[in-house]
Amino acid sequence: MRKSVRNALILACLWLPAARAQEWPSHLIRAMIPFGAGSAADVVPRLVFDRLAAELGQPIVVENRAGAGGMLGTIQVAKADPDGYSILANSSALTIAPALFTNLAFDPKDLASVLMIGSSANVMIVPASRPWKTIQGFIADAKAKPGTISFGSVGVGSATHISGEKFKLAAGVGAAHIPYRSGSEALADILGGRIDFYFCPLATALPLIRDGRVHALLVSTAERVPDLPDVPTPGEAGLKDAESGIWFGVFMPIGTPAEIVEKFHEAGIRALNDPAMQDGLKKLGVDPMPMTPRQMDAFVARETEANSKVIAAAGIHQ
Repeated sequence: MRKSVRNALILACLWLPAARAQEWPSHLIRAMIPFGAGSAADVVPRLVFDRLAAELGQPIVVENRAGAGGMLGTIQVAKADPDGYSILANSSALTIAPALFTNLAFDPKDLASVLMIGSSANVMIVPASRPWKTIQGFIADAKAKPGTISFGSVGVGSATHISGEKFKLAAGVGAAHIPYRSGSEALADILGGRIDFYFCPLATALPLIRDGRVHALLVSTAERVPDLPDVPTPGEAGLKDAESGIWFGVFMPIGTPAEIVEKFHEAGIRALNDPAMQDGLKKLGVDPMPMTPRQMDAFVARETEANSKVIAAAGIHQ
């Protein structure tokens, strides 16, 4: 009798998670975006979540909780119940945090990769009032006038900061880093000529470039950007290991049933393949990065290692 009861309990323990996975989603899903409203890391996943909610048949309620380089909101999801109802929309910042913060309150491995949305280039822009029209001219001037160049970012350890540091290391130039609380503040100082360059997200930079308010000298990606066909890549400019950018992905707490992860991933792929979604992402300067969850895990691990090396070489501290 005792053996049969024990076997029944074991079967129940195995059956309950499977049953929950089959029923998922049965109510609303909470999505955490650990960055401020209106940022690229906020706008891009919101666009996808609107379509995903229709695919899943349940609302996705978004909460913004910015702070500590995206770690405040990230920690909240990492420690949530792995039931598929708490998800995280993060970006390249997730692969920067382990090297930047010495006492993280969670292990990045506490998050399971679910869906890669895509990636976007950062564009090195300079004030239109400056004489620089090419990246070669900028580098020559920066080397001729050491101690006079500054660049902005949306915070220490942000993707825009890492892009700037990679450029500095590859070009062999010095530049003072000026962190801002938001991209709008950094842009205001670029437009006002108070800082010299800023690696701005593509979608934000394009209108300013087209209006002639800033000059674009470099794109951060390995391939040229169709919207800026005349702007070189780091490789074309002779800058080794200077490629960077920003990517956007969705994660769940580790331990979330594989069936739920797979359901979410499949719904996400359907959402991303929708022509209207593809057009919306294109307008935001986001290129698709199709990956399985396993491939995404490997990609995140490689990015984490690469960013750790940059942070160490540049001596970045939080």
